[in-house]
Amino acid sequence: MKVVIIAGGKGTRIASVNSEIPKAMIPVEGKPIIEYELTLALRQGFKEFIFIIGHLGEHIRRYFGDGSRWGANIEYFQEERPLGTAGALGSLREQLDEDFFVFYGDTIMDIDMHAMLDYHRLKQSDATLFVHPNDHPYDSDVVDIDEKGKVRRFLLKPHPENLVCRNMVNASLFILSPKVLQRIETGVKSHIEKDILPRCLHEGLRLYGYVSFEYIKDMGTPDRYDAVCRDMRQGTVARRNKRHPRPAVFLDRDGVITKEVHLLHKPEQLELVEGATEAIRRINGSDYLAIIITNQPVIARNLCSIEELEHIHATLETMLGKEHAYVNAIYYCPHHPDGGYPEERKEYKIKCDCRKPAPGMLLQAARDWNIDLSASYMIGDSERDVLAGENAGCKKSVRIETNRPQALLEALDSLGI
Repeated sequence: MKVVIIAGGKGTRIASVNSEIPKAMIPVEGKPIIEYELTLALRQGFKEFIFIIGHLGEHIRRYFGDGSRWGANIEYFQEERPLGTAGALGSLREQLDEDFFVFYGDTIMDIDMHAMLDYHRLKQSDATLFVHPNDHPYDSDVVDIDEKGKVRRFLLKPHPENLVCRNMVNASLFILSPKVLQRIETGVKSHIEKDILPRCLHEGLRLYGYVSFEYIKDMGTPDRYDAVCRDMRQGTVARRNKRHPRPAVFLDRDGVITKEVHLLHKPEQLELVEGATEAIRRINGSDYLAIIITNQPVIARNLCSIEELEHIHATLETMLGKEHAYVNAIYYCPHHPDGGYPEERKEYKIKCDCRKPAPGMLLQAARDWNIDLSASYMIGDSERDVLAGENAGCKKSVRIETNRPQALLEALDSLGI
């Protein structure tokens, strides 16, 4: 399976770092960025590469040659003029006759490529996009996916001010099939995100989002470059590969992040607790995942539908995103064991293993994201939350006062986060 690395961009936004070499050759801790991508793939058994080069591309060709120094086989496609992120791919149909990875040459990452490939094959996908939440979704290209990961629409920037959506951002890493290449006009400038994938979706191809919290960050600006260098020095990049277990801070929703409202079932009822976004930003800047664990009996009571609850959570993610904060995932229990309400949905009136204080949601999150529960924490405002964390085997559970300003921040302080 081949890996295509697109390294033809001029890098005008990062020219102040070094304007005499292509941005893919800008060094991070002594090595060119693109070399990290090469060795990442080689480490996982991918040895066939095509480098798409353009502006100052001779620097790349001279440094890497045929790739034999690394045990790789590197071919080159030289753009005579800028063709965007997709235009050159249309000329590579003969070399790309099976599914292939696409990397952008200005990205530092450490991901489990085989896990993404397994997902791509399981879904029988024609194009799989690596997607994740970030702290600036309002100026990012957002991907709307359903509960099975299938892409429903692309929400490209700039966004309207009233847009409400899940914080699920395109990270510009793809697995594409030859079917996608058929939608690319040879020699014409085009872009994967803006032109080709929306066309594929419109024409009925199977597109899926692969959600992961591994490290992937472009260094297209001086500030991002500095951040990437710092993360590389501190080992953050490698630690976030999903093969390594990570700890999480599990958070109750009502009374902890949003103000407690009895049987909240409308998005307009959402109001953030003072200090909650600052606390979540702190978790985002640590090695911990931020995961909401919430009982939502409003489904069993038939006060709102699953779709309406998901819209409530999309609204919450939008509110957090505007404050540069994000949660990695939201788990909810729709059940309630007690019956007797005339409007209730009987299929949800069951005794389950996910409703807190049962640990089911935490255990599922641990399976989904390779979470080390013994190093994780649960923070909530009820005894149910405390017991759920203890029942899941968390390191510690902390109970805070409902709706109290700064309470979540104080809890993190007590845990040393």
